[in-house]
Amino acid sequence: MSNRENRLTGLILKGIGGFYYVKADTETGDSTLPGMVYECKARGVFRKNSVTPLVGDRVRLLIEENQSPVIEEILPRRNSLVRPPVANLDQLVLVAASCDPAPSTLVIDKIIAAAEDKGIAPVLVISKVDLEQAQWLREIYEPIGFPVIQVSSSTGEGVAEVRELLRGKITAFTGNSGVGKSTLLNQIDSRFCLETGEISKKLGRGRHTTRQVELLELEGGGYVADTPGFSAIQMERYDVVKKEQLPYCFREFEPYLGECRFPSCSHTCEKGCAVLEAVREGKISRSRHESYCALYQEVKDWKEWKK
Repeated sequence: MSNRENRLTGLILKGIGGFYYVKADTETGDSTLPGMVYECKARGVFRKNSVTPLVGDRVRLLIEENQSPVIEEILPRRNSLVRPPVANLDQLVLVAASCDPAPSTLVIDKIIAAAEDKGIAPVLVISKVDLEQAQWLREIYEPIGFPVIQVSSSTGEGVAEVRELLRGKITAFTGNSGVGKSTLLNQIDSRFCLETGEISKKLGRGRHTTRQVELLELEGGGYVADTPGFSAIQMERYDVVKKEQLPYCFREFEPYLGECRFPSCSHTCEKGCAVLEAVREGKISRSRHESYCALYQEVKDWKEWKK
């Protein structure tokens, strides 16, 4: 390295055992740096301040001659999840099967609400449409403005559409077991399984050990967060939406918020509730409102210490 020290920005792809693997940005004046992945440690001040770098964080590195690179600054986060611990997601792809297992609108709405609360764009992917159509799901979510893509692992329907949606973005996939997340990812990028193995070797862990979150780079650009075991259950436990914020996580409620008779309206049962009137008039899906009421009951007495 020609300079005694270099500072550069990059993206944390993985963290394990106190080491972080940071891919350097390509916009840098030193031709030896672009795209390289550096094994780094974080400065002690982060631990002192109870701050933990997360996969997906954009960071500044200090690289000194004959010294190991160190993370000296975490750039501001746009969002983060508690579990899986990942930052700066552009979108959250929720995979729900049309059948086997049957989809639950309550589960779907819980995940959408958590994503909306954190400013992460939700996308609904309906799998197994070769076995059973799920037009009723499209009729609930498309009018609200959520992208809805139908896919089939057997016919390949919808795979190209999902692949294009991922281009240039950082995306996490979630959904309950058996809905076909892994199959879909393998179809999206033919190197997905191979690349996971290669990255595992580079990062010094066993090929089949998948306990850590990491970002996998896709052929067309963009990253998918490999989040082992990530499901609705984890979001429900660790990324609870506070009751004051819950109405704003149902975007179709927004035109009616502030129009209710009572300022403290919960939008569940009160007289003079503009949201309930919109439900009666068919402007808000009954299914979505039922999910809202169920979530409200869950969080109305929630205390922060319960986390």
